Amino acid sequence: MKIICVGRNYLAHVKELDNDLPTEPMFFMKPETALLAPGESFPYPDFSKEIHYETELVLHICKTGKAIDEKSASEYYDAITVGIDFTARDLQNRCKAKGHPWEIAKAFDYSAPFGEFKMIGALKHPEDITFGMKLNGKWVQQGHSRDMIFSFDRIISHVSRFVTLNEGDCIFTGTPQGVGEVHIGDKLELFLEDEPMFWFGIN
Repeated sequence: MKIICVGRNYLAHVKELDNDLPTEPMFFMKPETALLAPGESFPYPDFSKEIHYETELVLHICKTGKAIDEKSASEYYDAITVGIDFTARDLQNRCKAKGHPWEIAKAFDYSAPFGEFKMIGALKHPEDITFGMKLNGKWVQQGHSRDMIFSFDRIISHVSRFVTLNEGDCIFTGTPQGVGEVHIGDKLELFLEDEPMFWFGIN
């Protein structure tokens, strides 16, 4: 199983971090050890003092494909959920300043929790999927799939040019504006189309 993550896919988020606007999907990967078991809390790592949440829609790949044409890309994913791309922002900024890769800031253990998948055909509005997160009971991020710079199909087509997609792989599709820090004791609740998907604490 691969965990593939797309960065800078919402214009407002690109602006809030003062990043350059991408001309094609940019992606990186996380290992399976980035998964967080259901019901478990996120253990705040001792190597960072600035862990940020990034709430994202997560696609489930349903069949293997390579160099997938964008017109047929929808055949390769069947379900969706919501997850968090945890980022050690202090480490990421240090890596960016030195021109180093970001793995230590993105691919660390338990950095990619996500909920159970829901069939896309069962969604109320699959053409514009709403999602979001509450931090300690208050909305901090709310997004719409219509606001993505690169669509699901474009992402699938682009990523599969470089990496074979296998059944069971997951793709985080980018975060909207509103990213911020988490602290020990916080409670995070994630929603898909206003339906609560899962919650967990920071310890």
